[in-house]
Parts: sequence; structure tokens; C-alpha cells
Amino acid sequence: MPKLARVEHIESDCSTTIGIQAAIDLVHLSRQTLGDAALETELLRLFDRQAEQLAARLAAPPAKGESQWRAELAHTLKGSARAIGAFDLADAAEAYERACRMIAEEEEAQIKANAWSRLKAALGRARASIAVLL
Repeated sequence: MPKLARVEHIESDCSTTIGIQAAIDLVHLSRQTLGDAALETELLRLFDRQAEQLAARLAAPPAKGESQWRAELAHTLKGSARAIGAFDLADAAEAYERACRMIAEEEEAQIKANAWSRLKAALGRARASIAVLL
């Protein structure tokens, strides 16, 4: 049976299961895929690859005038995260996207830094959960 089939089959360790449930809503993912475990696995693999690439691009040192570009990457991550049920990550990506779009370049350093820290942490949790699931 694939590891991904259901939360109760992933691990007997309660803390691991709770962490997975918090980062990825497996019920939502199952609804999105009509319960197809192979499709769930494929979507998580694709998402993990995309998230890794987007995170690497967002982690590059910011240059003046690139807030719009960063906002678009965060927007892409937000939509993909919602599709697989990574709602905390989607909320963090939305906050970072908002910070990039609304804050003037001179004022944005601390606000964007805080939003980026939140996004990195949520991304790490989601990717760690996916690693356990796969």
C-alpha cells in the first residue's frame, strides 16, 4: 500500500502524523484527486520540485525594483500550495506576495524580511511533510 494512501498508514508516531496533517491537508488532497493515491503522489512530487525551484529563486539576494517579479513567484507558489492542501504555506506566500506588491522599495526591507521568514518556514514544513509522505 502506498505511504500516501491515508494518514493512519503513514506512521504510528502521533507527533509525525500531526505535523503532516498540519502542513498538508490530506483530506483536501484526496478530494482533489478523487482518492487516486498514484495521482496524489505525482502531484506532491511535482509540487515539491516546483517549490524547490521557486524557493531558490526567491532566496536570491533582492535587487532594487524586483518586487513585482517576487510577488508573481509568490503568487504561483500560493496557488500550487492551495491545490495540494498546504494552506499554511499558501497563507505565507500570500502575505509575502502582498508585502512585495504594497510596500515601497525604501520601506520594504523589514516587512518583506518578516514575510520571507514566515514563507521559508512554511515551505520547509510542507516539503518535510511531502518527504515523509513519499
